[in-house]
Amino acid sequence: MVEFTTEPFELDTFPEHAVAARKVVDEAGLAVSVGPFGTGAEGDAEQVLGAVTKLLRDTLDAGATRISVQVSVLGEEGGTP
Repeated sequence: MVEFTTEPFELDTFPEHAVAARKVVDEAGLAVSVGPFGTGAEGDAEQVLGAVTKLLRDTLDAGATRISVQVSVLGEEGGTP
């Protein structure tokens, strides 16, 4: 599982870096959950790791000035091992 937040925050619009991040996780085929402080995406290890690399590149290219990323290994039923 990867959880991420891109900045700068914009309250009036959906910034291009956020659009780029969402596109990456959608195209990777990850299960996405959007929360008030970030976005979570789950998939197998190769899917997630590949998406993280592309997410970092694409969001920086789209104007992100900061990207916070946390990667977790989940157990069989979605919890940590």
